[in-house]
Formats: sequence, structure tokens, C-alpha cells
Amino acid sequence: MRITIMCLRNLFRRKVRTSLCILGITLGVSFILGISAPTERYYNIIREMNTFYSGQVVVISRGSFFIQAVPIGGMLQESYLEKIKKVEGVEEAVPLLFVIGPSTHGGLSKLVPQNITIGVPSGNWSVLIGSVPVMLEGRWPSNSSEAMEMVIGITLSDRDGLDVNSTVMVNGYEIEVVGVLDTPSVLLKNVVIMPLNTVQKVYGYNWFSMIVVQPDGNVTQSTLAERIENEFPEVEALTEKERNRVIDRIFRDVELWSTGIKTVIFSMSMVLVMTVAVMNVSERRKEIATLSAIGASRGTITRIIATETGLLGILGGVLGIPIGAAIAVFVVSYYTNLPFHWVFPGVIEIVPLSMALETLICTVILSCMGGVFAALMIDKESLIESLRSEH
Repeated sequence: MRITIMCLRNLFRRKVRTSLCILGITLGVSFILGISAPTERYYNIIREMNTFYSGQVVVISRGSFFIQAVPIGGMLQESYLEKIKKVEGVEEAVPLLFVIGPSTHGGLSKLVPQNITIGVPSGNWSVLIGSVPVMLEGRWPSNSSEAMEMVIGITLSDRDGLDVNSTVMVNGYEIEVVGVLDTPSVLLKNVVIMPLNTVQKVYGYNWFSMIVVQPDGNVTQSTLAERIENEFPEVEALTEKERNRVIDRIFRDVELWSTGIKTVIFSMSMVLVMTVAVMNVSERRKEIATLSAIGASRGTITRIIATETGLLGILGGVLGIPIGAAIAVFVVSYYTNLPFHWVFPGVIEIVPLSMALETLICTVILSCMGGVFAALMIDKESLIESLRSEH
């Protein structure tokens, strides 16, 4: 405890140098969180999307891309639905329609920057959302073909002040919000779900984006996928394993990027701390020599220097975490085209407390290591020369 108090006094005696060192560590921590947190968030979102359509075969138009939960590219004609249902081994086939992009006449372009609207046949909601419930006082859209109703994610609800019984104009159609999804899923927090026939009517489509096929208990995914592709060469039937293979490359790239960023910035922070620690030892050579002369052991001197640099790491880390969190929110806001004040309430989701704590601990450890390295560079003979130079 006495060593810690003494180290704090030493730091505050050299305010300029201490401030510059803390500033450097703060910048290092800020960049670590500001860049790696959004990257980690992006990675987790993709991983989360990997849970959709588990155990099922996804049929898309050949040549289309399927990025986990969302198909991108060609469409399937409505006639394929009945044909696929007749394939041996198919227990159930449910079509989905994804509309991605801003609404041509305003409407939902106000809700989301890249409007993701999903059409699901009434009564088949679980194909997309599993057992996710709508919040109290809400319900799923009715089976009536005349009703213009939709369910929205909770992020859209909070951001735009929409609740049950609110109405939104989409391409000239007035659609009522009848439910809000209560889910932690990032994708489902930000989508609009309508009955399939409603989406087709609103956007003028008469096709599907994909068909989700449930194999019966007598056939495997791979066997059923092979049967569908053999019978319909113009489509692709993707098993869960095949869908994962597409995204595994993205996972590896994101992991390498995140690891590389952390390594580079941590290395820069360590070099900075070690440089300051060495300068600190050099400037205080006479003080250290005096401590050695009055009987302080090398271990005691090492602890003093390591404690000082550790304190610098704590102060810089504590200041850097909120700044880094703000940078992370800004990055997410910029790349999602969402206003900063809309994204900021979710800062804990973007920068989890565990990540902030991990960054702080690593910063302190690196700072202490820098102090230990500087202390090990002390030469006893040079300390004696420092004492002689005083006389």
C-alpha cells in the first residue's frame, strides 16, 4: 500500500509526462474498442443468423447467393412450391419472400435504411422466427387476405415510436402494426414481417425468394437436397452444412481482421508504455540509485516501477473505455446509416462489459510488463556512477 501511495505521488509530481503517457494508453484502448467491438458485433450477428432454418433444406434459384438467413439474387416462380411438395421425402415446404432495399414511395424507407421486409404465409411464422413471441397486447397478422397488417422488430418500434395499432404507409397501402417481436435476435429486431400475400400485393411480386423444406423422418437433408436438384436443375437445394460452408470463409476473415487489429494496437500500446517506462527510469536514475544505496532490493525497485506503469495503465484504460465505446457506436452508426442517438442506447450490446473488462485487464498487464522490462534494464554499475556524479 505504501509503495502504491509513493508511486502515485511520483506520477503527479511529473504531470506533463504522466499526462502524455495516459493519453497514449487512452488512445490505444479507444482504438482497440472502437474498431474491434463493431467487428466482433458483426461477427456475432452472422453467427446468430447461422441458427435460422436449422435441420431444413433451403431451395433458392441457381446462381443466387445465400448469406445465412437471407437469399440474394434470383427468384423462384410460384409454380415451384407445389412441385417441390410432391418430391419424395418432403414433409413441408414453406415459401418466403424477402424485399431488400428502400421503398419506392417512401413508407418503410422511414423505418429502416435498407428496408428488410419478409413475407411469410400466415400461420407459418415459426419457420422464420421459431418460438419467438410477440409482446403483450400484440398478435400475429390474421389469415384474412383483406387485412393489411404487419409485425415489426422491437428496434424499429422503439426508434420510430411505433406500437400496436400504429399505422405505416407503404407504397400507398396503409398497414397496421399488430405486434412487436420480443427477441434478442439482431436480425429480427430490425425487420418487418407481413403475410406473404400482403408483401406480394404491396410490392407487386408474384414469386418467392426461397422455399424452406422440412425433410420427413425417412430421409436426410443431403439426400433430399440431391433429389430436388436432380428433378429441378434450375434451383439449388442447400443443406445446413452447405450453407455453413459459404459463410465459414467470412468468419475466418473477420476473426483474422479482429485478431490483427487487437495485436497491432496492443503492440503499439506496449511499445509506448515501455518507452515511457524506460524514459522514466532514465530520468530517475539518481532516485533509484539512492534507494539502492539505502538498502532497497532490486525486487523492491522493480515493484515500484511496475506499480507506476500499472497505475498508468489503469488510468489510461479507465479513460479509454468510454471513449472507445463512443467510437464503436459512431462506427456502427456510420455503416448502418442510423443516427448516433438511435444507436447509443445499445452501447452495452455493441461493447459488452466483458470486452471492456478484458481490454482493461490486458492494458494493465502490458503496462506492468513494460515497467518490469524497464527495471530489468537497470545496471547496478550505472547506479553507482549516478551516485558518484552527485559528489
